[in-house]
Amino acid sequence: MPLKKIPLLSVIIPTFNSYKTFSILLDSIAQQIHKNVEVIVMDGMSRDNTIEIAEAYKSQIPGLKIFREKDNGIYDAMNKAMDKASGEWIIFLGSDDKFHSNEVLETLSETLKSSRAHVVYGNAKISGDTGWAKDGDIYDGKFDLPKLLNRNICHQAMFYRRSFIRAEIGTFNTDYKKSSDWDFNLRCWAKEPFEYVDLVISDFAAGGFSTHSNDTRIVDDFVTNVMRYFNIGLFHPLINRPTFIFYPKVVEKQKKEAPLRYKIQQLKRKLFKKLKL
Repeated sequence: MPLKKIPLLSVIIPTFNSYKTFSILLDSIAQQIHKNVEVIVMDGMSRDNTIEIAEAYKSQIPGLKIFREKDNGIYDAMNKAMDKASGEWIIFLGSDDKFHSNEVLETLSETLKSSRAHVVYGNAKISGDTGWAKDGDIYDGKFDLPKLLNRNICHQAMFYRRSFIRAEIGTFNTDYKKSSDWDFNLRCWAKEPFEYVDLVISDFAAGGFSTHSNDTRIVDDFVTNVMRYFNIGLFHPLINRPTFIFYPKVVEKQKKEAPLRYKIQQLKRKLFKKLKL
């Protein structure tokens, strides 16, 4: 019996009552030039015809697999799907997103086969206005760690090496209902930097669950998490700077946990500012 070919890529799609937009995404997958793709639809017991739409694409997408079970939100569904994935790489797409062109996976295939990085990412084209980008924007170029600490990379433009995720990272934190992918990406970067490709991977549809919303739980935990993931202290320059988006949280923790050092720091800053003038 011949060995079963391992897919280069698993496309994971969490769905729930997604009939309005789902066929657009599935069309963009079916039209890909590169065909060595597994597609995992993880449906949270939709009450519309989402499943019927998916079933209709089985002949066009031979690697399509459909699962139905209750979940505790998008990230729980993504975790469940990761357990079922067999591809060398994983990408997560929303049911209202789509690949930017039918050449995307073909263009990326050689990079994914040869890359030594465990996370490869590109750009996403924004469709509709969000709280952090405008319609038509290409989001958001190459990242370094300070940039990632201030805003996330679109997971719709990211490819994760499955063996790395299983061995080193684990699952999405389902306590973070709207921004767990940001936390996930920080945990990945703490292990090693990513590889950037200057290519639009997907069209990200604004108006979804996380587009205009804040995740208060991740805001509360963010500074503590970053300190733990990167093994840094409260006065490390990565976070001890006004340009860090959660700097007020850093100052709050400095005042509470290291009040004397905080006061000395403030005196030094005032003195430096005075001398500079």
